[in-house]
Amino acid sequence: MTDLWRLSACDLAALVRRRDVSAREAARSALDRLDAVNPAVNAVVDHRPGEVLAEADALDARLARGEDPGPLAGVPVTVKVNVDQRGFATTNGVRLQRDLVAEASSPVVDNVRRSGAVILGRTNTPAFSLRWFTDNLLHGATRNPRDPSLTPGGSSGGAAAAVASGIGHIAHGTDIAGSIRYPAYACGVHGLRPSLGRVAAYNATAPERVISGQVTAVSGPIARTVGDLRLGLAALAGPDARDPWWVPAPLDGPGVPRRAALCIRPDGLATVPEVEAALRDAARRLEAAGWSVEEVEAPPLREAAALQTRLWLGDGFGGLLAAAEREGDPGALSLLNHHRTAAEAVPPDFLSGLLVRRATLVRQWQLFLDRYAVLLLPVSAELPVPDGLDMTGKAAFDALWEAQMPQVGLPLLGLPGLTVTTGLVGTVPVGVQLVAARFREDLCFLAGEAVEAGGVPPAPVDPA
Repeated sequence: MTDLWRLSACDLAALVRRRDVSAREAARSALDRLDAVNPAVNAVVDHRPGEVLAEADALDARLARGEDPGPLAGVPVTVKVNVDQRGFATTNGVRLQRDLVAEASSPVVDNVRRSGAVILGRTNTPAFSLRWFTDNLLHGATRNPRDPSLTPGGSSGGAAAAVASGIGHIAHGTDIAGSIRYPAYACGVHGLRPSLGRVAAYNATAPERVISGQVTAVSGPIARTVGDLRLGLAALAGPDARDPWWVPAPLDGPGVPRRAALCIRPDGLATVPEVEAALRDAARRLEAAGWSVEEVEAPPLREAAALQTRLWLGDGFGGLLAAAEREGDPGALSLLNHHRTAAEAVPPDFLSGLLVRRATLVRQWQLFLDRYAVLLLPVSAELPVPDGLDMTGKAAFDALWEAQMPQVGLPLLGLPGLTVTTGLVGTVPVGVQLVAARFREDLCFLAGEAVEAGGVPPAPVDPA
């Protein structure tokens, strides 16, 4: 079996568990695929083949002893360079951190290993994991495997490009303003931003995160099938005492009526016709699967996005700007300078008032999602944009930030959001976003599988 890298994670894990193929064979296939296509996409920026094969051999030894290999038995996965992996530098795409070698692994790495996965390599991110584009002065640019003229998304652009091109079966990503959902959208795969507290996080190489990061940033899976996202989330969501925000919530909740809300233009968003068509098509797919779909106006999202931006960039802005100036990364500096006036105008006591308002917004959304199992809405108001668009001037930057509002608003609310790819407009991927109540990722998956069943772009793909 020379094309094991083409299989879903679910199918590959079943083969390894039955010992129809070995974990080493799966790892060897993944490494061969990485060698073949990574030069064209630059998705994986650090990997050690010898260690990958040694991990696979250890898993095969466990299987030979009759031990349970775990749900991700032998599945090659990638992790993002902004989380600690023992013995590797946690660069976060920054030259300043090229020698910041982790002495211990993060909960993300520990949990996927405990689930039987084999870590294939570390994926690229923009400097400081800022931007919806993936380029930095340390590792270079990641290319979208479907169309190199398009952004691969950011900040988990390396993760999504890897999955789309067949480098690993599941990729770890992080999301504070769309950094899982947008790369999945741009590369034509699926990506889940879990609820706050679902996946444990901690980097011993970094100082304790400021409160904005603690209450909005999450880790989650990117994959080619919704079933693989289920498997990936189950692995990532294991307990870890190092994260005070982790919640032991069940992965599956009680049954609810299959009632979906559809919002084409949240808060007046200027959704382009191609995205509207994808949303209406997804609604028809849900109805064909037995869901009722009602077109409605969603609770306030624009205000949530504005508060999220203020929280994300206003809390600790000075330190981040100083680090970006030392790094000299043009993309990071461009983003921060676009927000500089607003961030520096934030009063010292802004945090308390913002969190008070957050409670009101969360309540409104919880009541809404008590009536509807899921909300179907855009990932972005636009199709994936040309690579580097944010560096072409203020007008382009502002237009992009406006288009991404449905991504930016959700982190403030702590809700799960699932990007489901649904098709291509020429060579350009398009998809939709599904939102559910806190810790109801299972409802996102249930609706996502119904949408997926109506057809998705072929994957994995050879880089264009």
